[in-house]
Amino acid sequence: MSSPTTRAGDAAAGTAARGARPGAVFAVVAAGVAMSNLDMFIVNVALPRIGERYAGAPLSELSWVLNAYAVVFAALMVPAGGFADRTGPRRAYLLGLAVFTAASVACAVSPGVWTLVAARAVQAAGAALLVPSSLGLLLAATPPPRRPAAVRGWTAVSGLADLLGPVAGGLLTQFDWRWVFLINVPIGLAVLAAGARLLPRPPARADGTRPDLPGAALLTAGIAALALGVVRSDDWGWTAARVAGCLASAAELLALCARRSARHPSPVVPPGLLRLPGFGPATVAGVLFSVAFAAMLLSAVLWCQQIWHWQALRTGLAIAPGPLMVPALAVGAAPLARRLGAGPLSFLGCAVFAAGIGWWMWRVEDGYAAGMLPGMLLTGVGVGLTLPTLIGAAVSAVPPQGFSTGSAVVTMARQIGTVLGVAMLVALLGAGGPGAVSFDTGWLGTALAAAAAALACLTLPRPRRP
Repeated sequence: MSSPTTRAGDAAAGTAARGARPGAVFAVVAAGVAMSNLDMFIVNVALPRIGERYAGAPLSELSWVLNAYAVVFAALMVPAGGFADRTGPRRAYLLGLAVFTAASVACAVSPGVWTLVAARAVQAAGAALLVPSSLGLLLAATPPPRRPAAVRGWTAVSGLADLLGPVAGGLLTQFDWRWVFLINVPIGLAVLAAGARLLPRPPARADGTRPDLPGAALLTAGIAALALGVVRSDDWGWTAARVAGCLASAAELLALCARRSARHPSPVVPPGLLRLPGFGPATVAGVLFSVAFAAMLLSAVLWCQQIWHWQALRTGLAIAPGPLMVPALAVGAAPLARRLGAGPLSFLGCAVFAAGIGWWMWRVEDGYAAGMLPGMLLTGVGVGLTLPTLIGAAVSAVPPQGFSTGSAVVTMARQIGTVLGVAMLVALLGAGGPGAVSFDTGWLGTALAAAAAALACLTLPRPRRP
């Protein structure tokens, strides 16, 4: 039986959605979500060109073009979700889209690698505003019985954008690497115009609390210190005082953030959400799988460009078959998720993903058709089975009045996993030996992360039998 709070949230959402067309709302929010998620990985293929533009900057510096986006995205996601719940998701979505579009211009004209990193951080702040509010808008415009399907569609768009990033990046880099940022400008302006006209106005949550910005700062600094220690471990040495200092600082900062979250009225990581049945296990599994996912994607790009010396467009097209597996599986696996439960289905997805990484370790040197392509297809199947299932399991456990905050925690967890995955891969490639040998070390770490995610998936609660 639903609680009075849940019924009230459903009623408020239904009232706000009256007159809103779910299809039109989905199109508007999907465009913004796709754009923000695309920017997580569209830059991967362009990294070598960016390094050439900035006087051959090393991978340990260039990785911060990726990590700055993911770190800020992760740390601001929950405060931004709370902001969307308090002020209304429509306002938060349009504001985030405007910030994201303006920062994209700043990225394209950055004179140096660290100014680009700073512009990416601002871009991530805009993305953090629009992503959780987009799900709040979509769920407000969708009748309760159709919400699980809406969530799967939303996650399918996110996953497809993540995986198609290298393809789009390769195509745009053929012209100039700046186009990976400039392409956001006309799309952002068009979505702003459509959103102002089509998006519903769900009610704000009038609780008067303010987001915990100091807590978000602690989380940002903690994740950044952890990533810095892992990324530079090969240059400095794992036993170096600087690495130990980074890791100790990360532990202290994250502990302070957890302490604040336990006491603050609007915490950066709401402890109550983590206690919801299914939410905590799905979130932990999502972090671990995102580590493997980010490492896999970056490793494929680097293998094609550093070992096979392929151009950016050819690299992006080589990766495309994996993403093409995701949308159909994300939607088509819904009956399996209902029948088997989220835990077994996501466990299967992790196992298939790990098999794809194992194939690369065994056969990638046999060429693209026999080596890389089968592994790319297997990892695509794994992503299609795992990511939508875990995100759907987590978000479905959240009551309607907390949709934006709940989706923010889930997305934050994914971004933390992305940061750690990139940092892990950079460290393992540096420690694994020369040339192709180092990739075996990186892929072994990726497979182990997928195996850890598979074990975490088994902790998800079983579906209740009627």
